[in-house]
Amino acid sequence: MPTLMLDRDRCALIVIDLQKGIALDPSLRPHTSENVIANATRLLEAFRGRGLPVFLVRMELSKDAALDPESDLPPLDPLDSPPGFADLVPELSPAISDVMITKRQWTAFHGTELEPQLRRRGVTTIALCGVATNFGVEGTARIAYEYGYQQVFAEDAMTASSEEEHNCSVNILKRMGRVRSAEEILQAMR
Repeated sequence: MPTLMLDRDRCALIVIDLQKGIALDPSLRPHTSENVIANATRLLEAFRGRGLPVFLVRMELSKDAALDPESDLPPLDPLDSPPGFADLVPELSPAISDVMITKRQWTAFHGTELEPQLRRRGVTTIALCGVATNFGVEGTARIAYEYGYQQVFAEDAMTASSEEEHNCSVNILKRMGRVRSAEEILQAMR
């Protein structure tokens, strides 16, 4: 695998759904929520330290904005969301320079300000992490790929409901960008 090179002046970090109602699930695999949050926090601090854009994305369920397709599994019910569902985990306390994105669907692009905010900042490369690898991260990555962004994925700063789901998505993400550890991304930023 080639050494990761980043255009550090045109790179942004996008953190997907590291919020109390999603990221604190003790059954997440293959990486625990503690490890994912710790690695995402390291990336967050490095991006902030270099003055690079950080986008903190959270899912907020809303009955009037939710999709309601016919499917084999029922969609999440906004009325069943516990209090604090959309609150970011405490380790990701937003800085004044961070951009908060609230989404209603799996992808952070659909119906949000993410794409224009990236363009305004001249971002050409995004680093992605978060939960779940196979929903929010992969969904966002697919749209970013179609928009032409270069992408790097912090494999140990994302996780899913099962190791199989995570690994399947990681294989797909390898077709859209570069999959590396949080440490490899941090090394590329130095």
